[in-house]
Amino acid sequence: MQKSDKDTTISTSDIQFTDIPTAADSIAIRKKAADSAAKAAAAKPAPKHTSPEPEKPKTLWQIFIFGLLGGFTAVILPCIYPLLPLTVSFFTKKSGSRQKAIGQSLIYGASIIVIYVTLGLLISIIFGSDALNQLATNGIFNIFFFLLLIVFGISFLGAFEITLPSSLANKLDENADKGGLAGIFFMASTLVVVSFSCTGPIIGTLLVDAASKGDRLGPAIGMFGFALALALPFTIFALFPSALKSLPKSGGWLNSVKVILGFLELAFALKFLSNVDLAYHWNWFDREIFLSLWIAIGLMMGLYLIGKIKFSHDSDVPYLSIPRTFLAIMVFAFVIYMVPGLWGAPLKSISAFLPPEATQDFNLSSVPDGSGSSSSSSTTAPVLAGIGEKKYAGSYTRIKTRGLDSWYDYDQALLVSKATHKPILIDFTGFNCVNCRKMEANVWSDPEVFRRLKNDFVLLQLVVDDKAALPAQEQFVSDYSGKKITTLGGKWSDLEAKRFNSNSQPLYVMLDSDGNFLKDANGADIPTSPADYDIASYIKFLDSGIAAFKK
Repeated sequence: MQKSDKDTTISTSDIQFTDIPTAADSIAIRKKAADSAAKAAAAKPAPKHTSPEPEKPKTLWQIFIFGLLGGFTAVILPCIYPLLPLTVSFFTKKSGSRQKAIGQSLIYGASIIVIYVTLGLLISIIFGSDALNQLATNGIFNIFFFLLLIVFGISFLGAFEITLPSSLANKLDENADKGGLAGIFFMASTLVVVSFSCTGPIIGTLLVDAASKGDRLGPAIGMFGFALALALPFTIFALFPSALKSLPKSGGWLNSVKVILGFLELAFALKFLSNVDLAYHWNWFDREIFLSLWIAIGLMMGLYLIGKIKFSHDSDVPYLSIPRTFLAIMVFAFVIYMVPGLWGAPLKSISAFLPPEATQDFNLSSVPDGSGSSSSSSTTAPVLAGIGEKKYAGSYTRIKTRGLDSWYDYDQALLVSKATHKPILIDFTGFNCVNCRKMEANVWSDPEVFRRLKNDFVLLQLVVDDKAALPAQEQFVSDYSGKKITTLGGKWSDLEAKRFNSNSQPLYVMLDSDGNFLKDANGADIPTSPADYDIASYIKFLDSGIAAFKK
């Protein structure tokens, strides 16, 4: 698909950053919605159906697990790993008895957890849940996160170290000599400060991820997972000191772990840049550019693992160890897997993290039409009488699913439904919606699902994070949230929350030509559907709407 001059001409003179609405909207709005629903229920008889609550992703569990993995990774970095035998030996010798050493090591581990969780709580208290959500959805902060992770990546590659003032470490070390519980706590504090050059980038990345979830407890839960993983080895080896003999000796492999993490930080940073590029229609960061950078990073990582690339702080690699060999195989295999994506391969396993396929200039992949044949380009339906040109279509070429003829305005979709005698399938989606991209790549690409979407529905895609300004006469104050709605995305987000009691994406809603819920065989409204990666279940959902509309 060729891009027009209009699409490829970039102007940055009037770039403005504003907040991007996401699924993680404020708790206050949810509470207000619940209050409004309760008042409405008291004022009139309850309807036969209310839209079910969408599935809530286990964001806190995700953050905790991410923190746990980060903590275990930090243990094998050169700032912490050599301290394991030293710290355990200190407790076993100073305490005089194994039982006392175990007690002191438990206090030491608990102190580490308290320090990091306190850090997470302070961030939550200072910023609050609403501010954390704004950090995740604001253009300036997405750019800031991108630059921050680039700095962390460069630091891990060995260009410089991010350290806290040495005076702070010296002061804490002096207090650690006092003994007792306070002394053990200050020993843990000294470890936190001294190891910051290694843990800082991991903690920073973890807090960025926690902020991107927009949850008040996110930073504290992430820090708890990180600190728990960091404290466990010190406690376990104090319980079983003889196990220290089985640990690999410190060496150049510790720095190699840092370098690998540096490459991963650089790759992770690109996602934040992609978010801003999509939401503000900059059109700088297409899918093939993103993939090219990931492939380049992967190649350098693989070459580093086999010893063909060496950084200033690295030791020579006289031979390949078994772990390095297997890790190199995995990295090179992943790079090879990504290469076909440069020509349009869907790459379903990582599609949620990539820019949409529609951003790709050169695409050789075929569209599954469900009939045994395929087409290489999207077909555009003729303009229907009395409906006119498709509204807003020019703004959504970068997220358009090839082969599907989507509409982007609610009122216009109602007219199309009446003219074509097809039910409406609303897809509440977003430029930065990871689960939306996953559904499109893994479920919508199924031939049977694709056939139904193409032939049996008027597909209405409402993008809730579109920053296009509404004309002054169309702007309004929402009677649902109390906010002034000034953008097109805000209009659709308000519609989703007000009418369908949801603000998560994707959300799929099936309506008739008058905008009413379709009803099942028992006369009940067919409920909305969140992301459903079970293809058979999603087909059943679509078929229920098709059957209901025919009746």
